[in-house]
Amino acid sequence: MSRPENPATPPADAHTAAPTGVRVSKLLAEQGLCSRREADRYIEKGWVFADGARVTELGARVRPDAKVTLAAEARKTQARLATILLNKPVGFVSGQPEPGYEPAVVLIRRENQQRAPDEPEFDPRHLPGLAPAGRLDIDSTGLLVLTQDGRIARQLIGEDSGMEKEYLVRVEGEPHANALPLLRHGLSLDGKPLKPAQVVWQNHDQLRFVLTEGKKRQIRRMCEQIGLRVTGLKRIRMGKILLGDLPAGRWRYLREGEGF
Repeated sequence: MSRPENPATPPADAHTAAPTGVRVSKLLAEQGLCSRREADRYIEKGWVFADGARVTELGARVRPDAKVTLAAEARKTQARLATILLNKPVGFVSGQPEPGYEPAVVLIRRENQQRAPDEPEFDPRHLPGLAPAGRLDIDSTGLLVLTQDGRIARQLIGEDSGMEKEYLVRVEGEPHANALPLLRHGLSLDGKPLKPAQVVWQNHDQLRFVLTEGKKRQIRRMCEQIGLRVTGLKRIRMGKILLGDLPAGRWRYLREGEGF
């Protein structure tokens, strides 16, 4: 007698269909409405809509051309998010603390704020979730952006950012022949070619770099490859925002009407 087939057993070639569509959180991030992490929080609160329908499940997927929007509550929450500009001194790390060094965020205190009379005073509610958007190593100084706003972080350091960052770099040593053309386009780091950069001599021992990427210790490693040693590095611009006359160790809020 033949064995009866088990109707609960799927055929050998059966498989689960791959999910279709794009995650709502990814679509929101791609359109610059919020970060993916923020999107998940807003979905949990019921503040996200796709083609007019409220999104209620984390991981929900929609058509790539779906119109995604945020509720007024989400936009009000975003309006309260802070972005801070700090002139980082030597000896502070940008992000996670390292042995013997403090993170730059410890400088965000009331006594270190530089503000005009019509600008808001320091608010401790702006510290939770405040994170650097772009690193500056321990030995480097200048403009460091710290933000609670995932939209700004993506704008500055997202994979497709392309945001210009400008540096003044003091060097010593004898550069190789053809050094400037190599710095501008021709070097590789970690086995990958670097994007084109703007590099000019400011004087006999100082270079000005404009980069659109930010690999770890990139400028120092670039200079090493052409026979120069960096003795000082200062970031003076990110996008449209200039460091200006902000003193070392002081900070200010990104002002209304300012943008990168």
